[in-house]
Amino acid sequence: MAVPTSLNGFDVAPAVDRMLGQPELWWQAVGLFVDHFAGWEPVWLATRGDDAAECRQVHALRSAAANVGASHLSCVATVLEELLSIRLAGRPVPVPASLRWYLQDCFREVWQAAAEARWSDGLPAARAA
Repeated sequence: MAVPTSLNGFDVAPAVDRMLGQPELWWQAVGLFVDHFAGWEPVWLATRGDDAAECRQVHALRSAAANVGASHLSCVATVLEELLSIRLAGRPVPVPASLRWYLQDCFREVWQAAAEARWSDGLPAARAA
């Protein structure tokens, strides 16, 4: 198994450090990220209008992205999660449509890069819904 030392959208070295310095463990986590989030986007889109459900979806993505080193994606998701949390606390703050579009673009870029790397490695990975 060839574990990449760089991957578009990922901060590989710090992520590997968090995985006890084991690149194979990080690569396995990336595979789990690809598989688990293959159908995330349509589920997330369906939660719009339900701040609590959307917050849960964004939180899951933020946490997983941070775990595998997709730091920028995690940061963008953090901003949306914080706005949704403020709304859930009763403050009617707007959520800019541009933030959701940007999160969607970041997610697609990171997920696709990881999925293609997994497929090129000959390892099975789910295809996005």
